[in-house]
Amino acid sequence: MKQIILLMLALALALPSVAQRKKKNEQHYPAPQPSNVVVVDDEECGCELFFIDGIQTTQRDGLFGFKLEDGTDIVEPQYQFVDKFHGDYCIVGRDYDKQGLIDRTGREIVPCIYQEVNYPSDDRIRIKSNNLYGFTDMDGHIVIQPQYRATSTFNEGLAVVAIDIDSTAVAYGFINTDGTIVIEPKYQYANYFLNGYAVVQAYDRFGIIDRHGKEATPIKYEFITPVDAHGNYVVRNLQGNEKLAIFNINGNKQLTPFRYEDFTYYSEGLYVAKVDSDTYEFLDEKGRQRFKRYQYIQGFRDGFCMVKQDGHYGIINRKGRAVLPCQYDYSTYQPEAYIFYEGLALVVKEGRIGYCNQQGEIVIPIQYQAGFAFTEHIAPVKKGHMWGFIDHQGNTVLPFVFDAASPFEYGRAEVVYKSKVFKINPQGQCLKNCKEAPTQWQ
Repeated sequence: MKQIILLMLALALALPSVAQRKKKNEQHYPAPQPSNVVVVDDEECGCELFFIDGIQTTQRDGLFGFKLEDGTDIVEPQYQFVDKFHGDYCIVGRDYDKQGLIDRTGREIVPCIYQEVNYPSDDRIRIKSNNLYGFTDMDGHIVIQPQYRATSTFNEGLAVVAIDIDSTAVAYGFINTDGTIVIEPKYQYANYFLNGYAVVQAYDRFGIIDRHGKEATPIKYEFITPVDAHGNYVVRNLQGNEKLAIFNINGNKQLTPFRYEDFTYYSEGLYVAKVDSDTYEFLDEKGRQRFKRYQYIQGFRDGFCMVKQDGHYGIINRKGRAVLPCQYDYSTYQPEAYIFYEGLALVVKEGRIGYCNQQGEIVIPIQYQAGFAFTEHIAPVKKGHMWGFIDHQGNTVLPFVFDAASPFEYGRAEVVYKSKVFKINPQGQCLKNCKEAPTQWQ
C-alpha cells in the first residue's frame, strides 16, 4: 500500500496580511497535542496510524477515506486528497479543483464542486468558483454568490472583499454575513477585524478603522499593528528615527516614548520590548516598565521566563525574582533550555546539561553531553557517545546504548541502535521494525 499522504490545505486568507512583521526569536515549544490520540501499527502498510479524536485517514487504490478505531468506515475511500479533521469538519477533494467539506459522519456539507473551500467561520464557509469567492451557510447553500476577486473569511461578523475599480485596480471594503456592503470599498488594502478594529491602507499609509468604518486613528503611518485585546497597537515614529511606540485606541493615547526597535513577544500580560541589540525590557498593558532590563528576554511561559544578563542565562518568575541565577550558558543545539516541562527545565553549563526544578535547584546533575525536555515523564540524554533515557529523579530508565534517541510522544520514541531505526515504548519494548530488534537493549 502506498504511504498515506495528507494534503495540508492552505487555509489562510486569500488576502495577504497587512502590517505583519517577521516573527523574531520564535520559541521552539513542543507542538500542542490533540485531546485524544491513539496510535496503532498497521501491518498492511507497515506504518503507524494516528486516530485523532477517534478518526483516522484510510487509503485504498490511491483514494482516501476515514474510519473509526474499531475499523468501521465513516467514508469509503473515494477522494483524491483529504485534510485532517478540524473539529467537526474536514476538507476533501475529488480532484484538486473539486473541493468540498464533510462532517464527522461523512456527510458532504459542501459538495465537491469548488476550486477552493475553507473551514467555517462565523457560520459561513468561503468557496471559490470560476476564480471568484463567495460564501455558503452551514448547510452548504450559497448565501453570497461567488463574485469577489479576493476575500478574507468572516471574523467578528465581517469579511474583507476586493472589488474591481477597473481592469488594473481593486478597492477593499467589508461585507456582513448577509453579503451587504457595510464599509464601502475605498482602501488600497484591508485586514480582517480583530478586537473590534481593522488595519487599512490608503495612499500608501496605514491606519485603523472601527466597525462603522470610522477612522479610529489617522491613516498616516508607514507601519501599524492590529489592535490587541488591551486596545493597544504599535506604530513607527513619523519623525524619521524609525523607533516604535505603544498607543491605546481609546483616545489614541501614547503609552510609551518612541524608543523601541521591536516588540518581540507578548505573553502573560507583559510585552517584551527591544530597546537595542543588547537591551530588552518588560512592559505591562499600560506601557509601564516592569522589572529590570536584560540583555535578552525570551517571554513568559507558565509563569517563568528565560533572561540573559552579563552574558549568562537564568530564569525569573512572574514577580521578576530570580529563580535560577544568570550563571548558565546557552546553546543553539538546546532550544528547549530554561523552559519548564513537567516541572523541570534543561540547563547548560560549560557544554554539559542537567535539569533544575521550579525552585532553581539542580535536581539532575549537569553531566550529560546533550538532552531534550521531559515528555511523558522521561527524557533522552546523551552520556559519552551514547543515548539513554532518565526519569525525573535522574534514574536510568533505558540504558545508554543508543546511537540517537528522540523524546517520547504518544507513548513512542524513535531510537537508533547499531545504525538501525526502531520505535519503542517507555518500557523499552520494540513497536516498529521489530524483526531486527534485539531481545534486550545492551
